[in-house]
Order: sequence, then C-alpha cells, then structure tokens
Amino acid sequence: MRTNSATSAKNAQGSLRLEQNNIMENKQFETQAIRAQLERTDYNEHSAPLFLTSSFVFDTAEEMRAAFNEESDDFIYSRYVNPNTSEFINKVCLLEGAEAGFATATGMAAIFTTFMSILKSGDHVVSCSSVFGATHAVFTKYFPKWNISYSYFNTNNANEIEKLIKPETKFIYLETPTNPAIELIDLELVAAVAKKHNILLIVDNCFATPYLQNPIKYGADLVIHSATKYMDGQGRVLGGIVVGKKELVHDIYLFGRLTGPSMSPFNAWVLSKSLETLALRMDRHCENALYVAQKLEGHALLENVSYPFLPSHPHHAIAKKHMKAGGGIITLTLKGGYEAAKQFLDKLQMIKISPNLGDARSIVTHPASSTHCKLSEEERLKVGITPGLIRVSIGLENKEDILNDLLQALK
Repeated sequence: MRTNSATSAKNAQGSLRLEQNNIMENKQFETQAIRAQLERTDYNEHSAPLFLTSSFVFDTAEEMRAAFNEESDDFIYSRYVNPNTSEFINKVCLLEGAEAGFATATGMAAIFTTFMSILKSGDHVVSCSSVFGATHAVFTKYFPKWNISYSYFNTNNANEIEKLIKPETKFIYLETPTNPAIELIDLELVAAVAKKHNILLIVDNCFATPYLQNPIKYGADLVIHSATKYMDGQGRVLGGIVVGKKELVHDIYLFGRLTGPSMSPFNAWVLSKSLETLALRMDRHCENALYVAQKLEGHALLENVSYPFLPSHPHHAIAKKHMKAGGGIITLTLKGGYEAAKQFLDKLQMIKISPNLGDARSIVTHPASSTHCKLSEEERLKVGITPGLIRVSIGLENKEDILNDLLQALK
C-alpha cells in the first residue's frame, strides 16, 4: 500500500502494514516509536530499507493520471512524499496523537511552510514574544512584505492574549518551553481563547518533544518540530515536521509539494531510526539536566539557574501540568554580563560551543551574540535574553562529568 503525506495516521499513513498500525494505536510511546514501520518489501527485511529514488514508476498511463489527480495514494515524486518520509511522518503522528503530517528539510521550513499555507495578505497573527530568532525574523522582516501583521504577548501575561485578537487574526503561535528562556505557557488557557474566537493554535514543541508533552491533547491544532534537535539526537541531519488536523495538513502538503521544502529520504530514514531511542535519550537528558540545575542553583557567580522542574522556576506549575519531565535545557545567567559569559564559554573543556541543541553531547550557546543577535537589545531583554545568559543543552554524558566541567569554568 502506498500513500501521500496528507493521509490520516488512522488510515495507515506512510505505507504501514494496516494490521500493525491498528495494533500500534493501543501501544505505549516506546513501542510505537520502535515498532511502527514501513510495510516489508518482497525481500522481507527486518529493518526498513532506504528508498533513494527521486521518482516512482506507473504500470499504466491511467495509474499516473489517477495519482496526479489525487484519486489514488500511489507515490509520485520524492519532493511530494517518499516511503521513508511517510514512515517518519506516521511515527510522529502516532506519538503526538495527530491525524496527519508533512515532513520538511528543516524546522524553519516547517514553520514557514505552515505559515504560508494558512496566511494571506491582510491577515494577522498573535504570537508569544519569546520565540526562536529566525522565527522572529520571519515576523519582523518578511511578514510586512506581504502585508501580514503580528502582535506579541509576554509569556508572563498570557491572560492578555484575547485583547490582541482582531477580526483578521488567523492563529495564535507559541513555543513552550520557549527558546532560549525556557518559559512556559498554559496550553489549555490559550486553546480556550483560540476556540472562543474560532482561530487556530499552533505550537512549536521542539524543546519538549512528543515524549514529554503533547500539545494536541490540550487543544493545539498543529504541532511543529525541528527534527534536527532531539528527534535526531546526535547532530547528524536536518529536518522538520508539522502534524495536526488532516484538513490543515493537506493544505500544508499542497503548498510544500509546489514549493519544495521537502525532507530528503535519507534524513527521514535516519530520523525514523532515531525515534526508536527518543524515550531512552529524553529520560537521560532530563535526569542529567535536573541534577545539574539542582547542583548549580545558588552558585555565587550565577544570578539565576532556570529549569522547568526546579520549584523556583516561575512556570513550575505549568511544567508539572503539561510535561512528563523538565527537558534537557537549562539556562545560566552569569553575574558580570557578556564578559563573564565569554570567559565562562572559553574555559569549558569538555562541553563545546555550538548553536545546536538536543545532542548526545552537551552544548552551550550564548543567545545574545548568536541565535538572537539580530534582535535589538531592548527586544532581547523583553524576552529574558540578557548579556549574561547561557543556554546549556545537557547531553547524555555522565552527569558528574557535565557538572564538573561547568563548575571549573565558573571558577
């Protein structure tokens, strides 16, 4: 059986064996991530093969006509969908509780493709102000070109969202936890507002992953991931995905089919394999991050240690409500601003400086001078990005080794 990316997960999206897919819906997260896979070929392979092909053949002219007119679910061209991307999509749909999905080349491709498939000139968007730097650039630099407006709300004032909604507002967009400030937003509260005004709720769930948080459960219409991060988990490939309601994803699929932000079969194959260990990895990320955060909290050279599962976190109650555990990211705010942060980064020995996160290897980033450098100082301060803020992506190394490297860099 072959299918396109806009097919419902409940209808064997991604060429899953139908009987296996029905069984998978009743299994736990870890089992779904491992056991949901492509229908076996005539070679009866145990592990799903890699389909490195740009296109697919048809036995008759009528088969091709039907496929291009969406009257059949035959594969056509790997820019549209490929068996490997289908398997990856189906897994994420199962893990997020979504009806359908579309896989893209990067996380930003997933965000932009989603935005552009929904918005038109004259529309308006409400978004949390604490978003990834590239997402902020889309709002501020490119939306005005198409006469699309936006309004930001502070994550600490989510109750004010309703005041920002206009007749032309199409959706509310948010990250939770946010990047890099690790702020959280009550999804049920925002979903209720979106439903009241008949607009969509779109959630970037990258930091939490489907293992720790399922926004659809709380009312989200679409969920976006940068698969480059925790889904891969080893810093190897780029990828993105959006999952959610079937009718919305179908429009996203059609836009992506025409404009070409599609995920490669190889990357999809890698990411699908990586999902098999996501639960194991996230358990270790969370264990290590909580341990390090607890040990560093109150350090004389730190103004603040932020981690969702620390009781001191301002959104601790929301984190406990929505998330299975606190995730793998902590932030450290050094006393002394940028100079102190720079010295700290340069003194690290094992942990490396990189803009990525979610890797097996611990990584540090200085957002003010890197991922969010295009924001003005005023804009950065509004979303909690101070000159002394360091984002630490806690890896899978021994937690004592991670902690000791951070401690020696603080001396």
